[in-house]
Amino acid sequence: MASSQLGARGQCLRLLKTRGFLLLKLSAAILAMLLFCEFLIYYLVIFRCSWPELKTPEGAGTLGAPKAPEPVLRAMFLADTHLLGAVRGHWLDKLRREWQMERAFQTAVWLLQPEVVFILGDIFDEGKWSSPEAWADDVGRFWKVFRHPPHVQLRAVAGNHDIGFHYQMDTYRIKRFEKVFNPERLFSWKGINFVMVNSVALEGDGCDICSRAEAELLEISHWLNCSREHFPLYRRNDANCSGEDAAPPDEKYTRFKERYDVLSWEVSRKLLWWLRPRLILSGHTHSACEVQHRAGVLEVSVPSFSWRNRNNPSFIMGSITPMDYALAKCYLPREDMVLTTYCVAAGCLMLITLIPTGLVSAPFHFGQRVLRKFKTM
Repeated sequence: MASSQLGARGQCLRLLKTRGFLLLKLSAAILAMLLFCEFLIYYLVIFRCSWPELKTPEGAGTLGAPKAPEPVLRAMFLADTHLLGAVRGHWLDKLRREWQMERAFQTAVWLLQPEVVFILGDIFDEGKWSSPEAWADDVGRFWKVFRHPPHVQLRAVAGNHDIGFHYQMDTYRIKRFEKVFNPERLFSWKGINFVMVNSVALEGDGCDICSRAEAELLEISHWLNCSREHFPLYRRNDANCSGEDAAPPDEKYTRFKERYDVLSWEVSRKLLWWLRPRLILSGHTHSACEVQHRAGVLEVSVPSFSWRNRNNPSFIMGSITPMDYALAKCYLPREDMVLTTYCVAAGCLMLITLIPTGLVSAPFHFGQRVLRKFKTM
């Protein structure tokens, strides 16, 4: 009687030990999966990105002496972060999207060491109607996601989701935005001039806000060499845009609505005449595109930085000097790849859990027999 009780107790202890070891393995596997999918994957993907090299002009320098290189400004351009607000933002959606953007931004800043970061509009999703309390909460979350070292400059352009479209915007919303982000329209560094254009105010109807915006542009138009936008300049559609992050085929031929999807033709012509830019970068469409305007002026539409708007978000890296520039694109982890990794890992963990119980032993042994039979043929 005593020996049978000791045997049962020993068997129970062995079972508990086996289950404890299995639980430990499952916990370690889950932690490893979370560490990879929510942290390490950003380093592995962004580590492949590098700053574009500027072409050295032929005949640089005289009498065999190399010409002193111009200082290169390293700038990051991202767009349409759309931080969710109190009305349309579910807490789980906020948590997922903001964590993705935070890890992507913090990893990019740490690995790539940019000197300045431009966000090309639609920073918030509900800035056009948010209450003062909701706005303060959104701003606090923004600085948490996009925190950066003191030596890195961050500049932002207002978008229609930040201050509203032309019929929604007012002085209060504009001032509220400018209180958080530097209101200066002209930003100069290393001999390079950038203009931060409030394209929402360029309706061309003579409203007070529009007149002030145009006056500011005219005031600085005589000595500009670069321009930064939110709305793209006028183009008919995205039919000529290509690349894996361009608009989907069913959207490429949809005609853009002036003053909603793109600036009007008249305002676009004015900007090109006033500013005489060598490069234009814009957001708003959530998709990538490159357009050559008159006099060879290149406009680059920057895709959205958030998984909420794209499965394959990205940002632009620019190496810029007073006389030249070079651009490169850096892709972030794809959302479908992360979800697929989770599904595969979950399936493997389920097998690890079920095999010791014998629930999957019959299919496993059947597979072994099929393999042996195949080998003997």
